[in-house]
Amino acid sequence: MPTIEDAQSWYPANDHVHGFDHVLRVYRMAEVLSLAEHADIEIVRAAALLHDAQGSETEGGDKGRLNHHYASAEFARQILETEGWSEDRIQEVLHCIRAHRFRDNSEQPHNIEAKVIFDADKLDAIGAIGVARALSYSVIEGLPFYSQPSIHFLKTGKTEPQEPHTAYHEYLFKLRNIKKMLYTPTAQAIAEQRHLIMDKFFTQLAAEFEAKK
Repeated sequence: MPTIEDAQSWYPANDHVHGFDHVLRVYRMAEVLSLAEHADIEIVRAAALLHDAQGSETEGGDKGRLNHHYASAEFARQILETEGWSEDRIQEVLHCIRAHRFRDNSEQPHNIEAKVIFDADKLDAIGAIGVARALSYSVIEGLPFYSQPSIHFLKTGKTEPQEPHTAYHEYLFKLRNIKKMLYTPTAQAIAEQRHLIMDKFFTQLAAEFEAKK
């Protein structure tokens, strides 16, 4: 079984969005959800530790993130084969990893373990930590925290040429929709307060930038 100490060596120390701190939070939340939802905790723990092991912001930026779930799944196979895991259980871990990405719904979580990993990962994208991560990503990418979204973006979720994808854009496109996408009742309950905190922050952020408050 991969350990937390093993995982720390797989993630860059200077990635504050998808680095080891994020992975450790997902790991701990996944344990909570596993116990409540009766998931196979060994599968969940391995998937949590490995789900972002390849393709961080500090290793290729947004391009590195595009297919990180596939790259991380391949890396996970190497680790688990070395540890002597059976092919069936390796496939379960790889499914959890491939199915966790918000922007790629080609492989939906089809078992409780994958649903737990998806939910644990998405819970870390909302609430106070979610806000901090969204702002950190803007800093890493050299983007502003806020600019007024175009009508085109509001209708399609795609920015116009020269329109930055700010932290506020990410909130509109992804973060405010997470609560309704969660699979497990336990995660849905946890999400309620986190969503409210995040929603209040981004509403205030927009108001201050627009000099309304």
